[in-house]
Amino acid sequence: MAENEKLEQTTQAGSDKADKAKKDKKADKQKKPGIFARIGKWLKEMKSELKKVQWPTRKQTINNTLIVIACVIVVGIFIWIFDFIAGSAIDVLLTFLR
Repeated sequence: MAENEKLEQTTQAGSDKADKAKKDKKADKQKKPGIFARIGKWLKEMKSELKKVQWPTRKQTINNTLIVIACVIVVGIFIWIFDFIAGSAIDVLLTFLR
Protein backbone atom coordinates (compact mmCIF):
# COMPACT_ATOMS: atom_id res chain seq x y z
CA MET A 1 0.00 0.00 0.00
CA ALA A 2 2.81 2.38 0.82
CA GLU A 3 4.37 1.67 -2.56
CA ASN A 4 1.16 2.69 -4.34
CA GLU A 5 1.05 5.97 -2.44
CA LYS A 6 4.67 6.71 -3.37
CA LEU A 7 3.92 5.98 -7.02
CA GLU A 8 0.92 8.30 -7.00
CA GLN A 9 2.94 11.08 -5.38
CA THR A 10 5.75 10.82 -7.91
CA THR A 11 3.36 10.83 -10.88
CA GLN A 12 1.55 13.85 -9.47
CA ALA A 13 4.83 15.69 -8.91
CA GLY A 14 5.93 14.88 -12.46
CA SER A 15 2.67 16.11 -13.96
CA ASP A 16 2.85 19.30 -11.86
CA LYS A 17 6.31 20.01 -13.25
CA ALA A 18 5.09 19.40 -16.81
CA ASP A 19 2.13 21.74 -16.31
CA LYS A 20 4.41 24.42 -14.89
CA ALA A 21 6.80 24.06 -17.84
CA LYS A 22 3.92 24.46 -20.30
CA LYS A 23 2.73 27.59 -18.51
CA ASP A 24 6.26 29.04 -18.58
CA LYS A 25 6.55 28.40 -22.32
CA LYS A 26 3.20 30.07 -22.96
CA ALA A 27 4.25 33.06 -20.86
CA ASP A 28 7.53 33.34 -22.79
CA LYS A 29 5.70 33.25 -26.12
CA GLN A 30 3.34 35.98 -25.00
CA LYS A 31 6.22 38.20 -23.85
CA LYS A 32 8.23 37.73 -27.06
CA PRO A 33 7.60 40.51 -29.62
CA GLY A 34 6.76 39.75 -33.25
CA ILE A 35 9.31 39.27 -36.01
CA PHE A 36 8.90 42.77 -37.45
CA ALA A 37 9.26 44.37 -34.02
CA ARG A 38 12.45 42.40 -33.41
CA ILE A 39 13.85 43.38 -36.83
CA GLY A 40 13.01 47.03 -36.16
CA LYS A 41 14.70 46.88 -32.77
CA TRP A 42 17.78 45.25 -34.31
CA LEU A 43 17.99 47.95 -37.01
CA LYS A 44 17.74 50.72 -34.40
CA GLU A 45 20.46 49.13 -32.28
CA MET A 46 22.68 48.64 -35.32
CA LYS A 47 22.27 52.29 -36.32
CA SER A 48 23.19 53.48 -32.83
CA GLU A 49 26.26 51.21 -32.77
CA LEU A 50 27.42 52.48 -36.17
CA LYS A 51 27.23 56.05 -34.86
CA LYS A 52 29.73 55.07 -32.15
CA VAL A 53 32.31 53.86 -34.70
CA GLN A 54 35.28 56.15 -35.27
CA TRP A 55 35.57 56.11 -39.06
CA PRO A 56 39.00 56.74 -40.65
CA THR A 57 39.68 59.97 -42.49
CA ARG A 58 40.16 60.07 -46.24
CA LYS A 59 43.92 60.43 -45.79
CA GLN A 60 44.10 57.40 -43.48
CA THR A 61 42.04 55.32 -45.89
CA ILE A 62 44.27 56.19 -48.85
CA ASN A 63 47.41 55.52 -46.79
CA ASN A 64 46.14 52.13 -45.60
CA THR A 65 45.08 51.20 -49.14
CA LEU A 66 48.54 52.01 -50.50
CA ILE A 67 50.18 49.96 -47.74
CA VAL A 68 47.98 46.96 -48.57
CA ILE A 69 48.73 47.25 -52.31
CA ALA A 70 52.48 47.47 -51.59
CA CYS A 71 52.34 44.41 -49.32
CA VAL A 72 50.42 42.43 -51.95
CA ILE A 73 53.02 43.32 -54.59
CA VAL A 74 55.94 42.35 -52.31
CA VAL A 75 54.35 39.02 -51.35
CA GLY A 76 53.52 38.37 -55.01
CA ILE A 77 57.16 38.96 -55.98
CA PHE A 78 58.35 36.56 -53.27
CA ILE A 79 55.92 33.89 -54.45
CA TRP A 80 57.00 34.43 -58.07
CA ILE A 81 60.69 34.09 -57.11
CA PHE A 82 60.02 30.94 -55.07
CA ASP A 83 57.99 29.48 -57.93
CA PHE A 84 60.78 30.23 -60.40
CA ILE A 85 63.42 28.63 -58.15
CA ALA A 86 61.26 25.58 -57.40
CA GLY A 87 60.41 25.14 -61.09
CA SER A 88 64.08 25.39 -62.06
CA ALA A 89 65.03 22.86 -59.37
CA ILE A 90 62.42 20.42 -60.64
CA ASP A 91 63.65 20.86 -64.23
CA VAL A 92 67.23 20.15 -63.12
CA LEU A 93 66.12 17.03 -61.22
CA LEU A 94 64.13 15.79 -64.21
CA THR A 95 67.13 16.20 -66.54
CA PHE A 96 69.26 14.09 -64.20
CA LEU A 97 66.61 11.37 -64.04
CA ARG A 98 66.40 10.95 -67.83
